[in-house]
Amino acid sequence: MGNITYEEIIEKVADTVVRASTTFTPDQERAYRVCLAKETDPNACWVIEGLLENAKQAKEMKLPLCDDTGIPHVVIELGSEAQLPMAFLPAVEKGIAEGLRRLPGRPMGVVGNDVERITQSAGLSARSEDVAMAPIQLKNVAGDKIRLTVIMMGGGPELRGKTLRVFHKHSFEVVMDAMVEWAKDAVAKLGCQPVTLAFGVGRSNLEAASLALDAMKDGNFDVQSEIEKEITDRVNQTGVGPLGLGGRTSVLATFVKVGPQRASGFRVISLRTGCCVDPRRASATF
Repeated sequence: MGNITYEEIIEKVADTVVRASTTFTPDQERAYRVCLAKETDPNACWVIEGLLENAKQAKEMKLPLCDDTGIPHVVIELGSEAQLPMAFLPAVEKGIAEGLRRLPGRPMGVVGNDVERITQSAGLSARSEDVAMAPIQLKNVAGDKIRLTVIMMGGGPELRGKTLRVFHKHSFEVVMDAMVEWAKDAVAKLGCQPVTLAFGVGRSNLEAASLALDAMKDGNFDVQSEIEKEITDRVNQTGVGPLGLGGRTSVLATFVKVGPQRASGFRVISLRTGCCVDPRRASATF
């Protein structure tokens, strides 16, 4: 990992924020082009072509892919043979703030005490960097590197997200049907389709939500498991289409993470219905 300085960590993290916010990953762009080749609905083609052009301009001009620049979520994967540099986490926090300032992020940080923040009665900060990042997730992995991933998460998908128990009745189909029905309802209501669905299946609400974040971090548009492909195909049969205008592409892809399970009658499932530019993610290695 070398003797990386505090300032270098800040710079690397800030760059990661900007890349996550302004750039489609290569597999994401390929997924859009594959869908465009399959679409026959002229409205759907028009929307997908516009999204690809939007991504091209955002990357070239280093501008946000979406006006809702989102809340930074950070996952740190710490190699078992690696050590966090001194003051690494404070540097990450400063790097996130610097990245939001450069972007710039939408100034939507709510100020005030607990009650004032809940009610928004004290207003908003005018500074992009005052949008605080979500609590960091730290994971142990093999190797001697540190990998940091930034995922920018906007408000619309959060409005359509869901975390709830499903009584499985010892049937995989029961769980799958529930996931598909949740997704159909959320996709129809989101408004900025095609979506990327992320599911986490765990033992608790917190674990399921964490697994959904992992699904967004690790999901590959080029490679869909049988579970992921079935959900995508079944939701696409609704014909909601891009921006709700009809077509074959209501869902671009589905990412699923199934964690450890306990002997009980229910599974906890967390769904995030990512919008047409999600997941906005980028990684850096230290």
